[in-house]
Amino acid sequence: SSTSISAGLGMAVGRDMKGRKNNVIAVIGDGAITGGMAYEAMNNAGYLDTNMIVILNDNKQVSLPTQYNGKTQDPVGGLSNTLARIQANKPLRELREVAKDVTRNLPGPLPDLTAKIDEYARGMISGSQATLFEELGLYYIGPIDGHNIDELTAILSEVKNTDSIGPVLIHVMTEKGSGYLPAMTASDKMHGVSTYDVRTGKQNKPVTKTMSYTNYFADSLIAEAERDSRVVGIHAAMGGGTGLNRFEKRFEDRTYDVGIAEQHAVTFAAGLACEGLIPMCAIYSTFLQRGYDQIVHDVALQNLPVRFAMDRAGLVGADGATHCGAFDVAYLACVPNMVVMAPSNEAELCHMVATSIAIDDRPSAFRFPRGNGIGVDMADAGVLGDYKGTPLEVGKGVVRREGTDVALVGYGQSVNQCLAAADMLAEHDIQATVVDARFCKPLDTELLRKLARHHGAMITVEEGSIGGFGSHVMQFLALEGLLDSGKLKFRPMCLPDKWIEHGSPAEQLAEAGLTASHIAATSLKTLGKTNVFANNL
Repeated sequence: SSTSISAGLGMAVGRDMKGRKNNVIAVIGDGAITGGMAYEAMNNAGYLDTNMIVILNDNKQVSLPTQYNGKTQDPVGGLSNTLARIQANKPLRELREVAKDVTRNLPGPLPDLTAKIDEYARGMISGSQATLFEELGLYYIGPIDGHNIDELTAILSEVKNTDSIGPVLIHVMTEKGSGYLPAMTASDKMHGVSTYDVRTGKQNKPVTKTMSYTNYFADSLIAEAERDSRVVGIHAAMGGGTGLNRFEKRFEDRTYDVGIAEQHAVTFAAGLACEGLIPMCAIYSTFLQRGYDQIVHDVALQNLPVRFAMDRAGLVGADGATHCGAFDVAYLACVPNMVVMAPSNEAELCHMVATSIAIDDRPSAFRFPRGNGIGVDMADAGVLGDYKGTPLEVGKGVVRREGTDVALVGYGQSVNQCLAAADMLAEHDIQATVVDARFCKPLDTELLRKLARHHGAMITVEEGSIGGFGSHVMQFLALEGLLDSGKLKFRPMCLPDKWIEHGSPAEQLAEAGLTASHIAATSLKTLGKTNVFANNL
């Protein structure tokens, strides 16, 4: 998001360097243009004065940072389109280019005066939003009714065929789902859909006995906020996806949507922490990558207690490779002062929300998957009726199953695959210990030493990239000399070094080689046993 203008500008400069004449068009939405990268690109485009076209698709889903895009603006009508066509008119634009060249050579303030006359004349026609883009160096045209195809085509043709220099921004007004009532009235829903009833728009989603992990997170955060008025929620234009819309219904004045601006979200949260508040920054794992520099310099370096809740961790099914949360463990656990944890089920998630709230001397982060809880008994797991969890002892894992032959050390939801693998191994007289690590940083070193001394093999399992939990465990074992004797065989299992495309969760897990059958097969191979699970892979 927010990247199209940068990419388009690079393509336009590359085109010019090769002496080509093709048009370069960058399309960006009103949501994406709230991101700082879009303004960096427009500023650079204005400076380079490179010929390119930017189309701003404004469907009022995320407010523009201008006064135009309010809820009460006049509808785009015939007059606006007529004036926009005049602005896009080829002779007029070419005359303007000539005028610019002439006025640049005039003495004193005349060039600036001429430019202001042009700028404010068009501002009177199309609204004050023109000034923002003009100040960045883009020639503004619009607003244009994006659903009037004849008008839109005529304007695009005029702009395309005009032989002039410099970037142009065409502001196109559209309506989300125009012509299809269920989409038009669905607010931020129907952004990505499963199969659905065309008449009603109702999606065919399976009925589940448990809530989504997202909702467990939101309700647990609400429970914390009920008890502590300092708790605030921050998201980057993803209130529905992160569950903070749910939080906002209860605490509207303690919820902050910063727009598609993850960098700002992180440093904004750092500022809140400086003032003694308890910020929970809820951002998808893959989107938090955009704010990494801010995590390092504005949060961790200052040891500020900002909490990061990373939804969509690991494989994400139909959301595909762009949303796969593969890298957060690797990029966060290497940062000094950061506590990094992952729950194996919905009860553990509630406990980790409570843990992060309780950690007030350093930053912390926890990841959780897309999908629904596994159905644990919340009361038996120590979660209160309003989903208030209990803070965990930082850096301590828990043994879920005792064995003697191989230690399966799972991180996050992979613990459940380890438990299933242990059942499969038990049918073949292999007894596996299953550990829920809970924490990647700090590691439970006492538990790891015990596992290393009492097992012939140790296998770590995680839905994350190379460089994550398994790497931290292996680093510890190597530095402690626990691998020196050769008695302990160690194998890390993580996501493969490739992109995994859309598919069902089961299909993706199989492609990644992280199913219970894969874990059982790896256990047998490591122990030097015959792989009886080969047909299951």
